[in-house]
Amino acid sequence: MEKAYKGLRLLEKWILTGLFSGVFLLAALLPCKAQEIKIISDEETEQFLAEIIKPLFDAAGIRFYRNNIFIVEDNSLNAFVADGNRLFVHTGTIIKADNVDELSGVLAHETGHIMGGHILRQKIKHQEMYEVSLVSAILAGTAAALTGRGDAAMAIMLGGQSSALNHYTKYRTEEERSADEAAVKLLQKTKQSPEGILKFMKKIKKENALSGREETSYFRTHPVTNERIAFFEKACRDLPYRIKTKNDKFERIKAKLKAYLQPPKTTLNEYALKKNDIVTQYAQAIAYMKQLNFAKALDKMNSLLEAEPDNPFFYELKGQILLETGKIIEAKKCFAKAYELLPNSHLMQINYAQVLLEDNPSKSEAKLAIQLLNKALIYSKNGFALMLLAKAYGIVGDMAAANYISAEYSLKIGNLGAARKQLEQAEKHNPSKQLKLKIDDLKQRLKNIDN
Repeated sequence: MEKAYKGLRLLEKWILTGLFSGVFLLAALLPCKAQEIKIISDEETEQFLAEIIKPLFDAAGIRFYRNNIFIVEDNSLNAFVADGNRLFVHTGTIIKADNVDELSGVLAHETGHIMGGHILRQKIKHQEMYEVSLVSAILAGTAAALTGRGDAAMAIMLGGQSSALNHYTKYRTEEERSADEAAVKLLQKTKQSPEGILKFMKKIKKENALSGREETSYFRTHPVTNERIAFFEKACRDLPYRIKTKNDKFERIKAKLKAYLQPPKTTLNEYALKKNDIVTQYAQAIAYMKQLNFAKALDKMNSLLEAEPDNPFFYELKGQILLETGKIIEAKKCFAKAYELLPNSHLMQINYAQVLLEDNPSKSEAKLAIQLLNKALIYSKNGFALMLLAKAYGIVGDMAAANYISAEYSLKIGNLGAARKQLEQAEKHNPSKQLKLKIDDLKQRLKNIDN
């Protein structure tokens, strides 16, 4: 089972190649440089982020898609947008924000990048930089051949690339100013205070100072932090809105992420002296589960469910704890209740299907799992859901479908050879006409990749 940890599922590792705009990225990303990121999923956190982002997108006139929100497992202060208006938020940004306004300000800035069409423009700039780098390399090779001097070649390469980087940095600086201006306008439209993003910028400045990063414009893709701080200070003076009081839902999200991502001892120490409220018990339950202290974890969950008997996320967590202790029947009841309370959540559908397929499931349970997983896959081609679906089809004896779904999973992870063999097996099991069309479609996709 693919997870960042129990409860926060690791969806997949994404390879990004510089075609994105970020709030606090500290160095220019060259087009040839790829970056691997870990994407985790959590229904509660994604719902919360959607509640913040949708009003901003509406104010910007951008169509909102819930499945375009991604949580990056990274403790740094950052967020960025990529192709297709996909928005990525680092866990560090959520955890280190003191209030919702700080997080909303960061996301307003990212929405500003989308409004400005910066992703498409960056693609063009990246191509220009690549061409400059290529020309520099060719000229450098020619100089080396003619003079026999490596230092002359190096001077040409550095000169060409430095000029391109200066041009790119200036361009990115202008983009960031534009996104900051758009963020203030969006916050004004949604009646939110720019004080949140101002405070967050001050956090960035402090982190930069502590890490020894220089505040120079040459290797930065954003205006110097002092300049941005001054801009948001003026916005705070001009707008009448102020930071809101603490948001309980936000505190729960932060506690949950901390508890899953940091050592249990750290969580228990942090929440030990606080009052025994919902947020504290939530964090402690996860920490105890990670310590394998399931009795204490279940005790906390029972208290939470007594306080909020219709909270799907509490049933989800209790079900996870029960699953870890081997209490499959009780776990199924919890996941069934969580799904009942949030029937349109693809993550709840996957979780419920997973527990149905544990411990020698019956054919009726496998059929229910198939229904749930097919619903979930309409929303997102989740690799873990594909694995579960192949298993479910195998349990009910539909080997054609089981092999076809296995081929889809193999394609997703890049194992083209396995995908072809699985399609051959699928065809040997007399697939239905509808399934045969899907098999032919996948064959064509594989051919397209080969070409």
